[in-house]
Amino acid sequence: MKKLGASLICCLVALTLCVSCGRKSEEGAATGGEAAKANVVELTYSIFFPPTHAQCKAAQDWAAEIEKRTNGAVKINVFPGGTLTSANDCYDGVVKGISDLGMSCFAYTRGRFPVMEALDLPLGYPNGTAATKIANEFYSEVKPRELDDVHVLYIHAHGPGLLHTKKPVSTLKDLKAMKIRSTGLSAKLVEALGGVPVAMPQPGTYEALQKGVVDGTFAPMETMKGWKQGEVVKSTTDCKNIGYTTAMFVVMNKAKWDSLPEDVKKVFADVSAEYVAIQGKVWDDADAEGLTFVRSLGNTVVSLPEAEAATWKAAVKPVIDDYVKAAKAKGLEGDKYVASLEEKIAKSGK
Repeated sequence: MKKLGASLICCLVALTLCVSCGRKSEEGAATGGEAAKANVVELTYSIFFPPTHAQCKAAQDWAAEIEKRTNGAVKINVFPGGTLTSANDCYDGVVKGISDLGMSCFAYTRGRFPVMEALDLPLGYPNGTAATKIANEFYSEVKPRELDDVHVLYIHAHGPGLLHTKKPVSTLKDLKAMKIRSTGLSAKLVEALGGVPVAMPQPGTYEALQKGVVDGTFAPMETMKGWKQGEVVKSTTDCKNIGYTTAMFVVMNKAKWDSLPEDVKKVFADVSAEYVAIQGKVWDDADAEGLTFVRSLGNTVVSLPEAEAATWKAAVKPVIDDYVKAAKAKGLEGDKYVASLEEKIAKSGK
């Protein structure tokens, strides 16, 4: 009996130890899981493009690639359609920490980025790939102080901005006094061509065209499908010889960037460098889809005769000259910026 009692006691002690160890093991695993979760860097990314737009999808792919290459150490929550900060407020939202990351247009905060405005001049950009590559090269060369309050990850820029209207425009006379939606320097472009510029970002353009608030818009071909604007215009004037672009930033809050480990910073830098080419191609693919879309709707595409195209080119030259003059007044080398961009465009094989 004594032996049996002793055996029972030993069994009970062993069982108690097993249960205790099991509980400690489970608690340790739970604590470890919580610690791992706590170490994940969660970031918010504000984008003005709607979730269905090709550029929003490209941005989401960029975010997913960051997450993949950091093995889940970074989680980026994307807020499309201006739901976190509007297109106009996006940059300041990043500076203030309302969002950790932001994508929008320099042109939506007119006068804030006098150096980067040079990118948007009607210099005859051939396509989005060239415009995006040139924009990043230009930023790397100049490194303007106007962007020192954020960390710039990369820049992308659309293909040539063209004129899309409710009735065909084949001469400057046709365009005279027409109300044309525009942004930033493209507003001056409209004015130089004889139209009446109406400033507004892309999200409000469809309704403005639909209700007759504006008679047309200056924008890349992709907006015809990406923003459905082909449904509310009837004609596109192919004036790519004065094709402007709209440069767009992808930036991070400076303090947030400084807080990241060096290996994570490298992932951001590597992926962003790769997306210069990727995002440029997305613009070109979207332009091609936009052209197919307007043709499917029966819209007209007007090609300018050589003499008329030259007239349009001469008409917008004062816009470039005015930029150079205004930049010099601010102590900036506007003439060098323009010369550099023209050289890069010439080398892009347009």
